[in-house]
Amino acid sequence: MEPALTARGLSKRYGEREALRGVGLEARAGELVAVIGPNGAGKTTLLSILAGVVAAEEGGVVAPEGGVGWVPQQAALYRRLTVEENLLLFARLEGRDDPRATVEEMLELIGLGERREEVVARLSGGNQQRVNIAIGLLSRPSALLLDEPSVGLDPRQRARLWEFVSGLAGGGAAVVFSTHDIQEAERYGQRLLVLADGEALFDGSAEELREAVRSEAPEAADRDFETAFVAYLQHRGH
Repeated sequence: MEPALTARGLSKRYGEREALRGVGLEARAGELVAVIGPNGAGKTTLLSILAGVVAAEEGGVVAPEGGVGWVPQQAALYRRLTVEENLLLFARLEGRDDPRATVEEMLELIGLGERREEVVARLSGGNQQRVNIAIGLLSRPSALLLDEPSVGLDPRQRARLWEFVSGLAGGGAAVVFSTHDIQEAERYGQRLLVLADGEALFDGSAEELREAVRSEAPEAADRDFETAFVAYLQHRGH
């Protein structure tokens, strides 16, 4: 299957700091790709370039025909407006032919039809994130980018969020999400791209990453995966 979203050789500098160094990524329709790495690894920079909101200095991105939906970590919501008012505003900004019909579609998709008249500020963090994702889906993109989507959510909210996101992938969307939580990446990512200090260290399945960790840091093989992963990064000089 041809990739829905492809990036090759992406590099980006901020002053003297190399945020990305020749990073590539592929995501296929229906695939969940986790971009994993410590804080400052370059995850947000990578997703911002894929979304077209930041320009790479080298390399390029081939986006799908349906375009790319971008959901930044900071929710793009007007907290004093209702769920419906937020979706209607952004549907109009997106230039949808029938904004109200689009809102109805999004409310059904995120399962918040009964709370359409509720002010966003009163929603739980998980439900606010659902609305945030719905805004990213208004253009009906073929690929969806999520920057640290579960930050600040409790375990129940996180589980519901990932059930929703997995459903989007099941419907055919290519989903790329960033996280610093190796367990979250292992649980939900069908493929994992490991970044550290702007460099791509690994691209493959969770089981292949486990093998790489065992090979690179055998002294940590018997520890929990998170501890072993940290040892792996240290062995790679990060």
